[in-house]
Amino acid sequence: MLVHTAFGRAEQIARHWAASGCPIVIHADKSVPRKSYSAFKAALSDLPDVRFAKRHRCEWGTWGLVAATQEASQIMLDTFPDVRHVYLSSGSCLPLRPVQELIDYLEERPHTDFIESATTADVPWTMGGLDQERFTLRFPFSWRKHRYLFDRYVALQRMVRFKRKIPNGIVPHMGSQWWCLTRQTLSAILEDAERVNYDRYFKKVWIPDESYFQTLARLYSRQIESRSLTLSKFDYQGKPHIFYDDHLQLLRRSDCFVARKIWPFANKLYDAFLTDMSGAMKRTEPNPGKIDRIFAKAVDRRTRGRPGLIMQSRFPVEGRENGLTCAQYSVFEGFSDLFENFESWLSKATSARVHGHLFAPERAEFSEGQVVMNGALSDSAELRDYNPQAFLASLIWNTRGERQCFQFGPRDVQDIEWEIAKDHNAQISVITGAWAVPLFKSNRNFSDIRQEAAQLQQIESEHLKTLRSTWTKARVRIWSMAEFIEAPMEPLQAIIDEIGQQNLRGLAEVPRMSDLTGFGQFLQNLKNQGMHPYLMGDFPVSHGPGDTGHTQPKPYLVR
Repeated sequence: MLVHTAFGRAEQIARHWAASGCPIVIHADKSVPRKSYSAFKAALSDLPDVRFAKRHRCEWGTWGLVAATQEASQIMLDTFPDVRHVYLSSGSCLPLRPVQELIDYLEERPHTDFIESATTADVPWTMGGLDQERFTLRFPFSWRKHRYLFDRYVALQRMVRFKRKIPNGIVPHMGSQWWCLTRQTLSAILEDAERVNYDRYFKKVWIPDESYFQTLARLYSRQIESRSLTLSKFDYQGKPHIFYDDHLQLLRRSDCFVARKIWPFANKLYDAFLTDMSGAMKRTEPNPGKIDRIFAKAVDRRTRGRPGLIMQSRFPVEGRENGLTCAQYSVFEGFSDLFENFESWLSKATSARVHGHLFAPERAEFSEGQVVMNGALSDSAELRDYNPQAFLASLIWNTRGERQCFQFGPRDVQDIEWEIAKDHNAQISVITGAWAVPLFKSNRNFSDIRQEAAQLQQIESEHLKTLRSTWTKARVRIWSMAEFIEAPMEPLQAIIDEIGQQNLRGLAEVPRMSDLTGFGQFLQNLKNQGMHPYLMGDFPVSHGPGDTGHTQPKPYLVR
């Protein structure tokens, strides 16, 4: 047992092991004050099968942990000849099942070593960018105390292409520090004639406690179970998860023999598991995989957060927010210009909340003329434009469970266009050139109309480049205005189906299209004034609802 803190709990655990007839060898970190160590040693003096090993300074990632384990293991083998398996644990390890069950389990497997042991190419948990390099470079400096020297020395070795020779051609393996080895395997490692060379080599390996025994066990073990009998979970930074009182049921589900790392003040855990046979867990095969899904979800939540919600613990960074929005939404460009009652029709057809132009220069046009939306979201253009990304994310988050739709166009503030285009939750439907319909119907001087039309066309042209970019992740549908009005039912039905409101009987009601009589001549007038309106598609000059000379619309089926 390796101990460096919480000696009251360490004493409690040691007595629990001893009560089941297990001899114990304890190593206390040399950095522990002598007074505390002496008191701890005296507290266990009444247990006949408890020994204390020579103290080493045990700093994370250094050789001291291996030296302490070697020292304690040698005492165990020399002092207790009847020991068949040696189980390495710490003062923060808590037995989850009766110790006798562990004894019986190991008796049924007298020649099996339980030690996680895998090559660097097979493990995904290495942190800090060092996998194979931890065995080929030298690490004389502490990563925690002398980080600058550690990093500079690694950089220097990489620059000069230094590479250490691995002794005797052994294949480095890695795994959990907490193993259970047979006497034969452990004694073979400690009595190896080449141990001096192995020790010299591993003293300069980074984190040798996760590779020394894991590598050498492969040389001598008759049968290796590459797993640890100790439940030990780590977060995305390689730091161990700490178990608290509210993890009681989680630990019970694991069916493991031992768990670390237990919070010293988790009284409920210690009271629940340090019990007699009647209060312990059922006999079954250890299966930490049963709770792996929970830990995987916790790591994902910690590193990525929830979609569409900026975590309070992390400054927002583009690309690391796990998505701008939390749910799917629809953006319509040109529809409210082409159809007179599009918003009310879409709301009725889909039961979605349909807004106007949320990014209009004057104000955010919330549905039904609201000035404040869910979550106290104001329609103020000044507040919205201060952070348009947060405005959109808040709107979708605060209306979870209700589909949001809004209008967008070249007259709107364009700062949000890339965020929408890169959002996989966005469904964008565009009728290009429809912005010309309000100009066509306006009673303004034609010179002003021409100037604004040129400006709007330029803005929409750049916007279409964004939507067609390789970076776009949104679901985008684009029709030219001429293409759309030639057969409007098919795209309208597709839009309704895409939102999720499928109707086997087809659309019973369609939005009312604006009267476009004379629109072709209007576009020709723009051309005559030197402005080429190409985004609308091909509109004949005489095009109108009663124009019989125009190409007949394509047939379509309404089910």
